[in-house]
Amino acid sequence: MTKSKKSEFRPNEYVVYPAHGVGQIVSIEEQEIAGISMELFVISFEKDKMTLRVPTAKATDIGMRALSSPDVIDQAMKTLKGKAKVKRAMWSRRAQEYEQKINSGDLIAIAEVVRDLHRNDTDREQSYSERQLYEAALERLTREVAAVADGDETAAAKRVDEVLVSRAA
Repeated sequence: MTKSKKSEFRPNEYVVYPAHGVGQIVSIEEQEIAGISMELFVISFEKDKMTLRVPTAKATDIGMRALSSPDVIDQAMKTLKGKAKVKRAMWSRRAQEYEQKINSGDLIAIAEVVRDLHRNDTDREQSYSERQLYEAALERLTREVAAVADGDETAAAKRVDEVLVSRAA
């Protein structure tokens, strides 16, 4: 493991880790694992009170990426405005697909899950697992929108909610 390929990620930068969402690189440290010296990103997920160490050489291979551009955020908002596409497959199959989309780290795919699982007050009640998936996707989407904008999660949540409510009108 040499430092031949210098990473595009820097300390104090926000990144998206597919399985956990938005985190901040606290530092880059050298650590010996099984007799091999490795350079690792130390990523802090403040909301989850979790710290993750990712080998710098593998970061992009596992899907770690920089925050989305404002254009991608706008595209995600357009996706939210679209009509929900609920497949007629069994719930277990759909739940698996939603889970994969959420953990893909792709903001557009996450927006699709939020759009498809969003319920208005007039719609039928959500099941527990549906609600869990919806909240997980909504949280990921809101955190990234907030991180790209200015870090204000309340404003980001309001923006996402306004788009979802305007769709229903």
